[in-house]
Amino acid sequence: MKRFGILLGLCMGVLFIAPPTALAEQEIKPFLRGSYQQIVSARQGKPFIINFWSLACGYCKVELGMFKKLAKKYPRLDLVLVSTDSPEEVKSVSATLAKFSLGKVEAWVFADSYTERLRFEVDKKWSGELPRTYFFNADNKMKAISGKLEQSDVEQWIKEQYGLR
Repeated sequence: MKRFGILLGLCMGVLFIAPPTALAEQEIKPFLRGSYQQIVSARQGKPFIINFWSLACGYCKVELGMFKKLAKKYPRLDLVLVSTDSPEEVKSVSATLAKFSLGKVEAWVFADSYTERLRFEVDKKWSGELPRTYFFNADNKMKAISGKLEQSDVEQWIKEQYGLR
């Protein structure tokens, strides 16, 4: 009985010292044909940002850090993150997002092996460069930017769209 108590105590201790990312992984949705339109349609009349990123992209991780700061500073920010990694990497994607603790961000991962078709559905002019970010205003007018974003530019956009000073 004493051994059982020690074993139970050790198990409970492991639970409490486990890293938070192991306990709070981000929910990831499969990004398939039609997912982009689903994301856009669900946000009609509201400003939002869609960011496409990958585990292998250094600038993408810099942007995730920037989005963490902005999400904390502007809790109304509607941010959607889409990983262009494969479904087999969903645990790594989830762990990476949990590490950045982005809050209520909606997260997706490419779930079609024909990635060109998914990119074409998003934007016929997008050839796969990352990071790729789409800014939608309340009128559903969209602006696409490839490459690393400047935090001051994103923050200015947020202030304009949400009527903040």
